[in-house]
Amino acid sequence: MSIKPPNNKARIVLVSALALAIAVPVIGQDSPESILPPGFGDQVDEPDRPRDPNEGGSRPARPPQLDLDLDSSGEPRTRPATGQSSPSRPSTSGALSSSLAEKLEGEKKVGEGEEGNEDEDGTRTVGLRELPPEAERSTDVVGIINADGGDLGLSGFYGIKGQFLENVMRKMDAPLASRWASIVLRRALLSQTATPADVNGADWVAERAWLLLRMGEADPARMLVQAVDTDKYTPKMMQVAMQSALASGDPAGMCPVAQRGMDAFKEASWTLARAMCHGLSGEPAQGNALIDRLRDQNKARGIDVLLAEKVVAAGANSRRAIVIQWEQVKNLTAWRYGIANAVGVDIPERLFSTVGPQVTAWQARSPLLTYEQRIGFADRAAGMGVLSGSALSDLYGAWFDATDASERAGKPFETLRNAFVASSTAGRVAAMKALWDTPNLDDRARYGRLVLTAQAAARIAPSAEMGADADRIIASMLSAGLDKQAARWAKAVEDGSDMAKSHALLAVGAPQGTIEVSTGLISSYRSAAGENADHKAQLLFAGLAGLGRLSTDDINDLAEDYDVPVGRKTRWTQALELAVARNARAAVAVIAAAGLQTRDWSKVPAHHLYHVVSALRRVGMEAEARMIAAEAISRA
Repeated sequence: MSIKPPNNKARIVLVSALALAIAVPVIGQDSPESILPPGFGDQVDEPDRPRDPNEGGSRPARPPQLDLDLDSSGEPRTRPATGQSSPSRPSTSGALSSSLAEKLEGEKKVGEGEEGNEDEDGTRTVGLRELPPEAERSTDVVGIINADGGDLGLSGFYGIKGQFLENVMRKMDAPLASRWASIVLRRALLSQTATPADVNGADWVAERAWLLLRMGEADPARMLVQAVDTDKYTPKMMQVAMQSALASGDPAGMCPVAQRGMDAFKEASWTLARAMCHGLSGEPAQGNALIDRLRDQNKARGIDVLLAEKVVAAGANSRRAIVIQWEQVKNLTAWRYGIANAVGVDIPERLFSTVGPQVTAWQARSPLLTYEQRIGFADRAAGMGVLSGSALSDLYGAWFDATDASERAGKPFETLRNAFVASSTAGRVAAMKALWDTPNLDDRARYGRLVLTAQAAARIAPSAEMGADADRIIASMLSAGLDKQAARWAKAVEDGSDMAKSHALLAVGAPQGTIEVSTGLISSYRSAAGENADHKAQLLFAGLAGLGRLSTDDINDLAEDYDVPVGRKTRWTQALELAVARNARAAVAVIAAAGLQTRDWSKVPAHHLYHVVSALRRVGMEAEARMIAAEAISRA
């Protein structure tokens, strides 16, 4: 059966005080020096040469971090902790600051230990909410996909400490290098799984939703947040609820907890949220009074307040004109992004260079943008795994439908159409190449174009005469999980004299037995790989070894020949092996993702790929493991 990404139903950072949603930049980060959380890469045993193909690791180092706060003007005040950020990828923290962690540890959880008042009819009253016992939802099991939707099982985190997994999720740098690893991780985070016994249920959901947001999954994160009753919200859950609402461009999503947020945090962002909710409820006077109080107290002003006022006015259907000017704004924040999208204010393109790639995925689903505006964001979102190939092609189709017939010529959707319906194979291949080779695409968008053309590529008849074009045709099919269609190219690849990469792609991406695998395949691939040939050969070896397509003796010998330490034990490999031994599939997905938390496949150590692929295969996710291995060959 061909593998397809799950249907899509959106990296934020909560730093300094997590409550300062106005000041929190919507993520950007330098390429990490190491791709494992602190302590995960600590080596616990170093054998003389690799013997056990189930163990491995690397040494960690955390990237620079920034601590952000508001000054009286409403602009971020930056205090670098270590190093300096790159102009193209500003550095921010991916974890809770120590001061906030201490604050949350010492603060009573909202709703914890509060039974509320019980009326004569058994209704429990908490604050302003009345929930009959039968309407309450337990946090013992929370998720939005079940077995029918491809979840990873109720026991997905069985036997693994919840506090450990929370720490891994909180410190993970997302988006990941791998589109397919992101798809697997999303399934794990959204699955209906039992909450580990050592964590608070709402906090557990908050960590899952927060990671989803950093991956670019705004809508799934919001759905997960809404799966928890608001009377069970902890401070952490309230903050993530605000961030999910902002990522989704939905200020009304903050309303159920806005008043409690004001009471708990005393921050300007929560007061502005409450003001907007007054406006959305038809009470603009109360909303404007709260905003005026903030101005009088000099707690917030500038564009952040103006955006909130625009929501208040829109909710009250006011004719008051509020002009938003971006000229003096130097960076995009979660608040600015979310509220501007909610009221249909265009965000200058220059500000997107100040945020991380997950924001492009949030923007790809923004309903107030035109289809043409969304396409560039959507290509990147597909490369990240946020959009499926069918969802992306549907967006191109909607753009086609919304465009006047006289203006369609030369548009990308016309090129995509030609990839399907051109009268000759050469014409269809030429159309696909035009989409793949469009100038100025970054790596994620370029891979997204492979996802876009997967179905068209599957219609091309296998031919050894395709030469180098076969590489991308096969890579396109595998990018969207069309493994059986790709496998039809096996004979053509074996007969072709210049198809080393195609051979390598099918050797790891096609079902077992589709193509002959030998140790000579790796050396042939290295000879033809060009730039970074050694690393590419290492990744091919790691993929084949992790999939069990090499003998143990070959793994040991080739690991030494290609300098891939598959036998090294680290805390990361030990954690991964424990999850595998307990068949905790969701935990395997989370821990495996920690080994791929970089944005560039050239920085993924080959032994990380080996352990990820091996672990997924051994817990019954071989198809996904194959797609990750094939993606490494495509993108390295």
